[in-house]
Amino acid sequence: MKALIVTRVSGFLPQFEANNVKILQEMGFEVHYASNFNTVVYGKDNHRLEGMELVCHQIDFERSPFSPGVRKAYGQLKELLETENFDLIHCHMPMSGVVARMAAQAVRRKTGRKVPVLYTAHGLHFYEGAPLKNWIYYPVERYLSRYTDRLILINEEDYKRAQNFPVRGSVERIMGVGMQLDRFREWEKKDYTIGKSDTKKDIYERYGIPDNYGILISVGEITQRKNHIVMIDAMKELMDLPLVYVICGSGPWEDKLKQHVRDMGLENRVKFAGYVEQVPAILRQADCFVFPSFQEGLPVAVMEAMAVGLPVIATRIRGITDLLEHAKGGYLADDWEPENYAVKVRRMFSERGGRSDVSREQRRQEMGQWNRKKVQEFALPVVEEKMRTIYQSVMEEINENATDTHVNL
Repeated sequence: MKALIVTRVSGFLPQFEANNVKILQEMGFEVHYASNFNTVVYGKDNHRLEGMELVCHQIDFERSPFSPGVRKAYGQLKELLETENFDLIHCHMPMSGVVARMAAQAVRRKTGRKVPVLYTAHGLHFYEGAPLKNWIYYPVERYLSRYTDRLILINEEDYKRAQNFPVRGSVERIMGVGMQLDRFREWEKKDYTIGKSDTKKDIYERYGIPDNYGILISVGEITQRKNHIVMIDAMKELMDLPLVYVICGSGPWEDKLKQHVRDMGLENRVKFAGYVEQVPAILRQADCFVFPSFQEGLPVAVMEAMAVGLPVIATRIRGITDLLEHAKGGYLADDWEPENYAVKVRRMFSERGGRSDVSREQRRQEMGQWNRKKVQEFALPVVEEKMRTIYQSVMEEINENATDTHVNL
């Protein structure tokens, strides 16, 4: 049997879907991967695909639905489906999800083969509070759901909305991509108090941060959507506190944000770490995670911070509210105003957090421990069990289709 995984950018699979590859291979599938290998987002190259035993196929996916290249990608993928005769197709990301389902339906009509098509939406474009322009994707997604045998959602808001879609198969909810909490287990065994660990020496020396400064940290692509600029502007209002903000990631807005930092005179208060492969190691050296993103599905970066035991400051949006409870695991801001973020940071570092018997450091540690417990709900074994169940049900349909074809013949 052969399964095809489809994503628009090649780094998506090793970043988020490696475990699904393993599951499919263990179930006896030869796994193929269709993507644009010239567009690497998660990492600098495709070296993480090495050793995964994948059969790779170049498809010239583009991000914009209005690009003339969309028709080319559709033709390439349709030809691939006709040539390879896959038994299962699992697509991800908005544009590749659209193109893959359209191509699969065209081949289905042409050949009569009922190949199951799965689509995991890692955060639908339309959501409560989304800009009006985002809702143009609603009728598209609703229409394509009739060509989808398993529509898989990763947060509660998307899952509830999809219940009304005319899905050809079923709507499923999984708890994200699965957190590999084993990576953090060694730290859970140590007597680790946030803000007091000697392991912070590395990040302090690397960026010339004074020893008595606290560290705020973000992890994510440097794009408009991730909205790092809000926290940069908030730092201007926090100059009286000994804090430094470290941004881990790279992306098209990096030069713009660096210039903004220079214009604001914040070179000593905002540091750019670039793309970081060993995220848990650098998170461990921080005091608080901040995440002012405009839009999320179920952010892995936040879950990694929770697994390390960091308190989190983020905006009250879909995906974030699946993970955090205000004043339990950190603070939720009601908007993206820098002043609001500055207030939350100040509360985290200069107030007692509502209890006179608890110090600021103890309060942050309590929040971090709450996050460590909460993130267990999104652990890899939980997600893996659900995905195995989904794939197993699809395999049963494959076998039924094969039987029906044999009978008809």
